[in-house]
Amino acid sequence: MSESDHVVLSGGCLCGGVRYQLTGSCRDIINCHCENCRRTHGHIAAYTSVIRSDLELVNQQTLQWYHDESPDTYRGFCNHCGASLFWDARDDSGKVSVSAGSLDNSGELKTVGHVYVSEAGKYYQINDELPRFETSNCGALESDESS
Repeated sequence: MSESDHVVLSGGCLCGGVRYQLTGSCRDIINCHCENCRRTHGHIAAYTSVIRSDLELVNQQTLQWYHDESPDTYRGFCNHCGASLFWDARDDSGKVSVSAGSLDNSGELKTVGHVYVSEAGKYYQINDELPRFETSNCGALESDESS
């Protein structure tokens, strides 16, 4: 797995009320099939992640945070157009997940796996050979040793 090497990526919501820049290395994209992500995104959620301090909010005029049912988990979205932008566990990792679909250009990032496939919707099939995890990948998709 590779991480983008200090390439500045930008993104935002549909209406432009939220704009951001990612100034550090980004993790490759992981597809989450959990029920909460499917309900938030309307389908699976594809996320990269970055160290929280490398997320620069250029415009946060319409950014709102929703406290998810999980302890200390927050979802950032635009309160005007409804775009789902961020997932933040606010844990010791110091990272925030960023919705890949909100990126202006994903650069060299690629999808590397699927998590929470045990909660996948019955209306679709996962038709690739990428690694799959019944629940969390427990960091297996985070390191350079995994593929």
